[in-house]
Amino acid sequence: MNLKFGTGGLRAVMGEGPDSLNIETIKEATLGVASYIKKEISQPNICICYDSRNQSWEFAKEAAEIFALKGCEVFIGRTLMPTPFLSYVVRELKCDMGVCITASHNAKEYNGYKVYGKDGCQITKNAAKDIQEEIRKVKKTDFYEEVSFEEYHKCGKIKYIPEVMIEKFCGEILRLGFHENDGSDLKIVYSPLNGAGKTCVMNVLREKGFQNIHQVEEQSEPDGNFPTCPYPNPEDDKAMELGVQLSKKIDADIFLATDPDSDRVGVVAKKGRGYQKLNGNQVGILLLDYLLKTRKEKGNLPENPVIIKTIVTTEMVKKIAKEYGAEVIETLTGFKYIGEQIGELEQKGEIERFVFGVEESCGYLIGTYVRDKDAIGAIMLLCEMADLCKKQGKTLWDQLQELYQKYGYYESVSKTQNIDRVKADKYMEEIRENICKNRQIGNEYGPISYYTDYRKADSNLPKSDVLKIYFEDKSTLIIRPSGTEPKIKFYYESIKQ
Repeated sequence: MNLKFGTGGLRAVMGEGPDSLNIETIKEATLGVASYIKKEISQPNICICYDSRNQSWEFAKEAAEIFALKGCEVFIGRTLMPTPFLSYVVRELKCDMGVCITASHNAKEYNGYKVYGKDGCQITKNAAKDIQEEIRKVKKTDFYEEVSFEEYHKCGKIKYIPEVMIEKFCGEILRLGFHENDGSDLKIVYSPLNGAGKTCVMNVLREKGFQNIHQVEEQSEPDGNFPTCPYPNPEDDKAMELGVQLSKKIDADIFLATDPDSDRVGVVAKKGRGYQKLNGNQVGILLLDYLLKTRKEKGNLPENPVIIKTIVTTEMVKKIAKEYGAEVIETLTGFKYIGEQIGELEQKGEIERFVFGVEESCGYLIGTYVRDKDAIGAIMLLCEMADLCKKQGKTLWDQLQELYQKYGYYESVSKTQNIDRVKADKYMEEIRENICKNRQIGNEYGPISYYTDYRKADSNLPKSDVLKIYFEDKSTLIIRPSGTEPKIKFYYESIKQ
């Protein structure tokens, strides 16, 4: 297998050969993971979930057989489920490791193999490196299997995840809600983008009392071909088009969409007579303000609340947090780092301090029930918020404008440039050299005041190929290569007080 096992596991185009994701590379990856975990635990318990992508069930089934072959006890989903559910059930069933077959929001040609530790958090760089080494040692003879999935299931080596876990997962989210909405006339449009979110999202919203829910019919059922949204990412305008059309047709108050593994949520709010798509930062600050304000009103905001954000997420988070005396912890890009910080709070006996985790790419966590981003919990609170706004004669867009008036207008724009890894490395070096020599970066930006190179040891975060540039007009630009796709990402933010 030529695929590199990283902190997010594997993500690649499906196809034949060692450079693609297929049954053979899934076997190799699983043998490596099994060898890694068995060095620590002789009979580990493994949990496996999967989403709607093509071959996800086949890959999950193959992984279960390999784990069972290597002496592991396996729990596997009876049906497709969101990635945050895996994070939850790994902890709830006291498993030693979890695997989710998903490529998140990538195009239909992709699938992936995410690995989680017993804490429900994606594995660290060190663990990924050790697993890669175990994969390197895999031999073809290790693939030999005498027992089928069905036989392993009969003898109890492979078990299905108890269906009650779905109810418990949804129950954990519902306990974090603030307002009962029985009789609410909030008109909601929802799309799972042909992914795994439908069951949990609909269960939670209906339990909260929301009944006026309209699904985007073409995207409501699982379909790994994603026929109406080839790039099933709620950040992508094309993926949201059908939902916006339906919203206009029925005069909806809010449109929400989850990506295929349902850890990200996209939001479109009513704006006057039209509709406005909110970016990930805008949704994040709405949720943050709602959580802090409501918990303070209800008297259950911890004495020293903690908000955790990635370095590319809007600085407006810090402004709102300061209003409520909350500490902001910053991490590198990737929700696994937010999960790690929650784990550190737990080890110190301070888990109750955690209030909210946020990353600009539409990822949010409203509680400690999982260690990964969760669109289902975010959707519940967004609908609560939209319902309260409607009763006050306004929309989520109006609420956002009120926050800007109070804290200053933070305009954030993110862009990507397709580029292979080798060229990306060269590009980053050219940027560094240009900054050092000229204190300037392109004609569209002003003079540079200073910059932070996260590749250097003087940063308080682990080394990473990231640059944050501060301009004299107080605006910032962050540049980094993507960790999962052949792209460079740019995050620009300007502030008007």
